[in-house]
This record gives sequence, structure tokens and C-alpha cells, in this order.
Amino acid sequence: MEYLKNVIPSQLVAERGANLVVINPGSANIKVGLANQDAPFVIAHCIARRTTGANLPPRKNVVDQMLNSQVTTAQHVERERAYDTIASLMKIPSLNEEVSNSYSRKMARLDGSNLPTSKKEPTLTWADVFETKSDSFLPTETSLKNDISDFNKVAKHKETTYDGECKYKEFIFGEEALRISPCEPYCLRRPIRRGHFNVSSYYPAQQVLEDLRAIWEWILTAKLDIPSSQRTLYSAILVVPETFDNRGTKIKELLSIVLGDLRLGVAVVLQEALATVFGNGLSTACVVNIGAQVTSVICVEDGVVLPATGITLSFGGEDISRCLLWTQRHHQTWPPIRTDAISKPIDMLMLNRLKESYCRIKEGEIDAVVVVHSYEEGMPAGVHKTRLTALNVPPMGLFYPKLLVPEVYPPPPRTWFLDYEDMLEDTLGMEYARRPDGSDLYLGFSGGLPMWESYPVFSNKLLQKEESLGLAEAITKSILSTGRIDLQRKLFCSIQLAGGTSLTSGIIAAMEDRVLHAIPPNEAIDTVEVLQSRNISSYVSWKGGVIFGLLDYSRDAWIHREDWIRGGLYIGSNRKYRDSYYIQAQPMCYMNS
Repeated sequence: MEYLKNVIPSQLVAERGANLVVINPGSANIKVGLANQDAPFVIAHCIARRTTGANLPPRKNVVDQMLNSQVTTAQHVERERAYDTIASLMKIPSLNEEVSNSYSRKMARLDGSNLPTSKKEPTLTWADVFETKSDSFLPTETSLKNDISDFNKVAKHKETTYDGECKYKEFIFGEEALRISPCEPYCLRRPIRRGHFNVSSYYPAQQVLEDLRAIWEWILTAKLDIPSSQRTLYSAILVVPETFDNRGTKIKELLSIVLGDLRLGVAVVLQEALATVFGNGLSTACVVNIGAQVTSVICVEDGVVLPATGITLSFGGEDISRCLLWTQRHHQTWPPIRTDAISKPIDMLMLNRLKESYCRIKEGEIDAVVVVHSYEEGMPAGVHKTRLTALNVPPMGLFYPKLLVPEVYPPPPRTWFLDYEDMLEDTLGMEYARRPDGSDLYLGFSGGLPMWESYPVFSNKLLQKEESLGLAEAITKSILSTGRIDLQRKLFCSIQLAGGTSLTSGIIAAMEDRVLHAIPPNEAIDTVEVLQSRNISSYVSWKGGVIFGLLDYSRDAWIHREDWIRGGLYIGSNRKYRDSYYIQAQPMCYMNS
């Protein structure tokens, strides 16, 4: 303790950060880096595998193409109603109003060059799917199965697959995988989707785990330059999202990848909400993490997560991007091009860029002259200049989620729902019946309920419940569930945003206003405040993992590789591992002392 009071921060980072890897996995992106880095690598959490004739027909270039993304008539009506509600709040015409009418409104025409958040991004191009000599670090299927992690050594063992004079890459990772043309022989896989393992009849659990391992192996080798022979000298902090619930199987699988497959020497699990408050030097807050595909709300008091306050909403930044496309097509401002965010991931990349540059929450009509690109198979990007309108409507979908209409996912096999072991309870010496198929996967909960209510009969009841709950109502419900007026008042004045979508211009003022209106009139609360993040909110949880790792000198909750391999036991702890519900905020003590 005395050492931490006197040590210079840069000295602490230099001493302990070089061998500390912080991993924060998400549905769309994974944030990874060494603790001595200023910022993590933010990498698309996906892999594209080369397909062969055995995989055909029909060939799918994206596994998730089979998802049901069609909007029903009822959803379409609800979406239009939500648009009109937002239009009234934003003082812009509703869908049925003519621009030339007498509607009194503010005007705020924005040009991309004048927008503070806009960037002149280079045009996205199709990925090069053929190997060069510099691609020698890519693993083969054989190397992955045999646990050979040194990519430079396995290059010579690669299967030779030629197209004329060119040789296809067997695997492509990150954003490059999203830019593969649909006509190329690859299938894109996302191991985590909507905050859960992306298990379906098209994507078996074993393949999900294998893809996770391949992606993380590539990151350690190609991005962090950590050779396999030295990994036992490194420690890992696994910052897990709130959707990885207390049934624990997802976390156990990830620990097995980190400690077993990737061969890191020691690891600890830290919940994302707790890492977020660490990253901002707080001890109590209502953490609102607006991710790409999932939004989570949970409260933290004195450095301890309150699990009963957790609420998960099945929408995020990518849904805002898809809504942006729907809005422009409805207003006939989108060029006559084939834009498909599901079957052509490169289109989602483009939509995300447009959303980040031009969408904002502000009253009045907001439009912008932008360049839109079209991506046709085997053709260079087409350029289309157009004027986008109603740019303040899509981000308001966070508060009126019927505007967003998230995809409906097919349920996994029934066996994936079963898990007999709760990672939060003492399990040493307790015997549990194991499943005969040996599977060890559980798809978690949302707002305290299973994602799917039954199988094989799939019910939409829960999804409808989630979609009807806007972000302001979720925050209010989460805070009020604490049941103590003193804590409620403190939390309403300590709302902490995280995730890339939290950078949307105007979101703080809008959230304070919407939450204040969502509080029931019988509650003695009249103040709402969203705190400014001390770190960049898109990776503040990763930064919190760094702080925890640097300051946690006791390491009581850390798991050694040898102990995990012997059976997942942390000797002397009476737990499989200590979840962050039970990790007291040691860094908070150090920073506040």
C-alpha cells in the first residue's frame, strides 16, 4: 500500500505493464493490448475461412445470412409510429407530412467538412484474398488443432491451394475479413453475436470456440508480437461483458482458451461494468454500455457490482446504422444501389462510418451532403454523392427501440441451455451430474430471464419485452431496483456511459432528459446527471482492466495455468474462480487513499 502511494504512475506501468495482456471481447469488436499501451487494438471480432466444394451447395459467404432479418407488417407499423414520435420531439416533419407545409421547425444544415465528428475516411476496398510472403503468420487448420502457435514455423506446413498462379489464404481476420467480396470462396464467422456465443444449427459450438481461439491466437502473434514460447511469462485480464452471466460456462471456455490454448501463465476475470468504473476512477455508478449489438445497464456500489440491477437490451450501434439506411431509403435520399448490411459486411462498415460522422441528437432538420459507396462483386467501389436527411432520428432509436427492429435469431439446440454449475457459488467438494454429450455451453440471460423461453418451440415474448424497453426506461428500472433512496439519488447523478455509440454527439443531454422523464412522479428524485468519461468511452472498460491489473498486488483472485489445467481449481480459494461480483475494489482503495 505504501509503495502504491509513492510510486510514479509511469514507473508502475513500465514495471508491471509490459507483461500484462488485457482482453475485452465483444460481439463486433475485441479490444486487446498490453497494459503499457496508451490505447488497445480495436479489431473486428471475426474470421473468414476459405470454403471448398465440400461446403457447397448452397454457399454462404456469411454464416449469419440465415438469420431472420425480415421486418413484419406489425413491426413496420410500429417503426413508423416510433419515427413520428421522435420527429415530434426533434421538431421535424413526420413521415406523412410534406416538407412544404406550414410546419414550424428549426433548420441546421450540416456539411461533412464542418462537422466536428466527421472524418475523411479512405474508400473501403475489397480485401486481397491471395497470399504474399508476409502472410506467413497465418495458421492452418492442422496447426490450430495440434496447438502449434508459432505462425512463422507452421507456414511451410500450409495446405497449398492455387488459383492459377495465386494461392488463397486459408484464414483472414479482423476488418480485412469484413471486406472480402461475396464472390470469393470464403465464409465469414462471428463467434460472439448479440452478447452470446453465436451457436446455431449452422454454427456448432465447437466451431465457435475454435474460431475464438484462432482469432485470439492471431492477435497475440500478429498484433502483440508475443511468441508462444514466452507466453507463460505473461498475465491476462479477461474483461467480460454483462451478457456472460453467472452460469459461468462461457467464462470457463474463455479461461480454457487463455490459459490452455494460448498458454498465458496466469489470468483473472473482471466484469466489464466494474472495469468501467475503475477506468474512470469511480466507486459507485450506473454503468450504461452501448455496444455494437447489445446495450447493458448495471449498477456498481462501492466497487461491487449489484447483479440484480442488470438489464440487457438487444440493440446497439449497428442497429442505428441499419436504421440510418432504412430512414434514407424511406425518404428516397439513398442512391439506387444494392446495399445489404447482412450479406455484404463491407456495407455495414460503410454505414457505421456514415453514422459515426453525421448522426447526432439535436433538434431541427439535420441533413448532410455525403459520398456513399456501392460495392458490387468483383467491381471497384462506386461513388455516389447524395444528401442524407433526418440524421437525428436513428440515434434516438436507443430510447424508442421499435424504430430499430433488431434481427430475430434462431434458438440453439436444447442441450445448450443446461448448466449445472454456478460459477458464483462455492463448488469445491460438490458433485454435479454432467451432460452425457459432454457439452459445456450455456447461452445466458437478458434482464434475469433466459434468452429463449423454450425449445423447440421458439417464443418471441422475451424479445418483444426487450424491444419495448427503451434505454431511459432500462436505466430507471435498474437504479430503482436497488430499493434505497440514498443510493438511488447517488446513482441517478452518477450515470457512466461506455461503448463506441456513447460518443454520439448530443447523447448525454438527450439521456439526462429522457431518464428524468422516465422516473415515476411518486419517486423523490429530481436530478439526473451523466458523468463525463475520464478516458475515451469506447475503450474505458479496457483501460479499467489495465488499472486493475497494475494495482492488484495481492492477486488473490488470479488463476494459474497449472491449476486450471489440473481441473479448473484455484487452490485455496474454495471457488472455481472469483467473479467480479466478489472482487472488492482494491484499486479504489489505493486511488482514494
